[in-house]
Amino acid sequence: MGRGKIEIKKIENSTNRQVTYSKRRNGIFKKAHELSVLCDAKVSLIMLSGTKKFHEYTSPSTTTKKVIDEYQSITGIDLWNTHYQKMQAHLRRLKDVNNKLRTEIRQRMGEDLKDLSWEQMYNLKENMHEAIALIRERKYHVIKNSTNTCRKKVRNLEERHGNLLFDLETRYEDPKYGIVDNAGDFNSAVAFIDGGGIPNLYSFRLQPRHPNLQNLRLS
Repeated sequence: MGRGKIEIKKIENSTNRQVTYSKRRNGIFKKAHELSVLCDAKVSLIMLSGTKKFHEYTSPSTTTKKVIDEYQSITGIDLWNTHYQKMQAHLRRLKDVNNKLRTEIRQRMGEDLKDLSWEQMYNLKENMHEAIALIRERKYHVIKNSTNTCRKKVRNLEERHGNLLFDLETRYEDPKYGIVDNAGDFNSAVAFIDGGGIPNLYSFRLQPRHPNLQNLRLS
């Protein structure tokens, strides 16, 4: 039973497409090798997959460059010169763009204005106004963000301050605690700072002249 014909169209599944490419690439390289051996032909085969992987086969006695040079010699086409001319044209375009940008920068600095017409001077003025407007807008945006950040910090500090006052007032109203001011027979209050860096005041009421508290030390 013969093999069925496969419809020649792009394989949509990427995995199947890559597997098919790998198998057929090896088959083409095998045929190229057989052709170069059987017929003493100079073969140069270059392949580039859809995933940008490069594969190349050349006959054992030659290189791709030698094949291309011989192709140019037979056809009279200079591939290298054509490529060189394209590169030169691209380089000239880049130089023109660079010169225009340099001239525009000098003109915005107040230089090279003698040869400009009235219309060119007007356009330059408008461009500078637009640039200044963009810079000013960016500046205000940065200032606004900085101001909002400062306001958030202030609100956080005010909230923490309010919580501290509330905590202090609560402890002051509690009969178990009191504010000690070194008057009479009371010892002084002790201030602590917790691990979060938030100050808290704790005051302790001691019985006056209690014999067991004469040698008390706070650790």
